[in-house]
Amino acid sequence: MSMQPSTTGKSEIIWPSVITVISAAILIGAEVFGAAFAGGWALAILLGLDDTAAHILQAVLFGIGVLIMIAFIRAAQRVEPFTRRA
Repeated sequence: MSMQPSTTGKSEIIWPSVITVISAAILIGAEVFGAAFAGGWALAILLGLDDTAAHILQAVLFGIGVLIMIAFIRAAQRVEPFTRRA
């Protein structure tokens, strides 16, 4: 019989860590999504694409930006945990 850790303990939110990660995510997100739209526009001009293809390219780069932000928040949460057992 294995001993399972008790899950009845209360969790306390560590607000300074949450605010730090959210603030960094806003700053980095602005850079990532701005680069996605500007990069899509620049690549479309460089490749001679029409407006529809430029918007599709921007959407693809935006999707990559979302993946980057998810990875950032997961990594930041490991460094700055959001909760602790009280």
